[in-house]
Amino acid sequence: MSDVLEGAADEGPNVAIACQGGGSHTAFTAGVLRGLLRNWDADDTLVGLSGTSGGAVNAVTAWYGLTTDGPERACDLLDAVWADIAADDPVSRFTNDSLVWFNRVEASGFPVPHVSPYYLPSATAAQEQFREVIERHVDFEAVRDLCDHEHHPHLVVGTVDINAGEFETFTDRDVTADAVLASAAVPELFPAVEIHDHYHWDGLFSQNPPVRDLLHVAAERKPDELWVVQINPQEREDLPTSPSEIADRRNELSGNISLNKELRFIQQVNDWIDQGHLPESDFSRTSVRRIELDQEFDQPSKLDRSSDFLMGLMDQGEATAEAFLGER
Repeated sequence: MSDVLEGAADEGPNVAIACQGGGSHTAFTAGVLRGLLRNWDADDTLVGLSGTSGGAVNAVTAWYGLTTDGPERACDLLDAVWADIAADDPVSRFTNDSLVWFNRVEASGFPVPHVSPYYLPSATAAQEQFREVIERHVDFEAVRDLCDHEHHPHLVVGTVDINAGEFETFTDRDVTADAVLASAAVPELFPAVEIHDHYHWDGLFSQNPPVRDLLHVAAERKPDELWVVQINPQEREDLPTSPSEIADRRNELSGNISLNKELRFIQQVNDWIDQGHLPESDFSRTSVRRIELDQEFDQPSKLDRSSDFLMGLMDQGEATAEAFLGER
C-alpha cells in the first residue's frame, strides 16, 4: 500500500484535498495533484479527495490511480485524461477555436444567438464523448471493491439535484460515470444527467468544492489539514459589464462564497476547541490551506481545450504544488 494512503510512520497529519471546478482551468488542478503526489511527505496520510465539475474529474482520476497502483499511476492517469480532453486533431482544434472565438465575441458585448443544448445533437454527442474519456481511464465497476479497503481515501463528487432543488454529493461506492458527468454538466452547454429519477447539473451552483463530507467521517480518518485547490479568483479588479462576464463572475462568487462560509465554520470550530467550549475528546482541529490559481483569465478560456493552454496550466499547477509543499 502506498505511503500516501497509509503514512510511513502513521504519526503525521491526515490530509484531505478538495478540488474546485472551473472548466478547462482545472487542468491546473491536475498539475497540482501531480506535484503533490510526486513529492508527498511519507508521514502524511491522504484520507479524502473531493471535487466538483472539472475538479471532480481530477479527484476521481487521482483516487482511482492511487487505490489501484499508487501515486505514479495516478499521475499517469491524470496526464492521459487531459491528453484525451485536449483538442489535438484538425477538426477538434477548429471546433475548439470557433467556440472560444464565439464566446469572446459575446463577452465583448456583441449580441449573439443562444440555442438550448437540448436542441443541439452536438451537445449530447460531446457529453457522450466525455463519458467515453472518463470510462476509458476509470473502471467504475471496480470502485465498489476498492472502497472495501480500509485505507481507501474518502471520495466525494458534487452535483445539484435540479428537481429537489438541493446540492447533492455522491460518495465512495455511489460515485459513477453518471455522477462525474452530472458534476460537469454546465447547463448552458450540456443536457442534465438523470440519476435515481432526478436530473442533475454542474455542482458549481453550491458547494464548490464539497468540504462537509470530507469532515463527517470516523474520528481516525478525519483530516487534520484540508488543502483546497481554488480555481475561481477571490478578487477581481475589473468590473464585469457584458452578460457573459456578469454570469461568469456571478458563478465565481456563488462558488467562493459558499466555500468561504464552510471554511469559516471550520475556523469557528477550531476557535471553540481552543477556548474550551468543545471537548478535544470529541472534536479535533482542522487547519485549512489554499492552493490557488494565481492568475486571471477571461471567461471564454474556461472552454479552451487547446493542448498548449491545458499543458501550460498543468505545468503551472505542478510548480505551484511544489512551492506549496516547500513552504509547508
